[in-house]
Amino acid sequence: MALYGALEAGGTKMVLAILEEGDIRERISLPTRTPDETMPEMIAFFRRYPITALGVGCFGPLDLNPASATFGRITATPKLPWRNYPILSAFQQALGVPVALDTDVNGAALAEAELGAARGLDSCLYITVGTGIGGGLIIHGQPVHGLTHPEIGHIRVNPLPGDPMPEGICPYHGCCLEGMASGPAIERRWGISARELPEEHAAWDLESGYLAQLCALAMLAFSPEKIILGGGVMQQKFLLPRIRAKTVELLGGYVSHPAVESGLRDYIVEPGLGVHSGLLGAYLLARRA
Repeated sequence: MALYGALEAGGTKMVLAILEEGDIRERISLPTRTPDETMPEMIAFFRRYPITALGVGCFGPLDLNPASATFGRITATPKLPWRNYPILSAFQQALGVPVALDTDVNGAALAEAELGAARGLDSCLYITVGTGIGGGLIIHGQPVHGLTHPEIGHIRVNPLPGDPMPEGICPYHGCCLEGMASGPAIERRWGISARELPEEHAAWDLESGYLAQLCALAMLAFSPEKIILGGGVMQQKFLLPRIRAKTVELLGGYVSHPAVESGLRDYIVEPGLGVHSGLLGAYLLARRA
């Protein structure tokens, strides 16, 4: 049986695994430090196994255009030590096996499309809401790439009435989705982390409102067959029903479909793969490589 390497590369931690036919044989987590510190540790881990290929789902932005001179590089990331780092070629040269690279959210979306909540469908949108907000879009079974790759976390949202921080915290866009609804935005606004806020706190009315703006926009712009909301902030299980209700309200009766008529109960959902979407997505990228 072939062994595949999988890397879910995050801004806080790197999750590495060896998989055989989708089963995780070995899994470790390393803190994300500088490339000089972190890359040798990751290369040493993958070298311990005769892997056939490596899949990398990575924080971005990334240059994913094969015709580009900087293809395979991390580009304008706020994680400054990794800016312009050639992560694809670094692994290719060190390991000598095929390496596939995509965004971490595209990888997670691919996993949910093939193995998880959107299995059997032609399209889906996966959103992670945590330290940042990102989205991976699958259309006709393929992750969407274009001029660059979708940056759904940075769409503009309308500040909601009563928001004590209407300017947002994104250094690029202020009141974009990430600037208003990410974990750090919640903590900046209220002075306490999201996981410590009680269910009845006003924070969750704002949070569900901003995420509903995203869901309504996505339905109107891309019409995915499923929207999947994951990430640390979405561990608050009471959020999903609120987001569904507010999305229906924002659609204003315009989208006529049984999914909307049933209150989006089976349309806006949690990940079918739980916390493993990203890692299994990297595995699928390796299989494609």
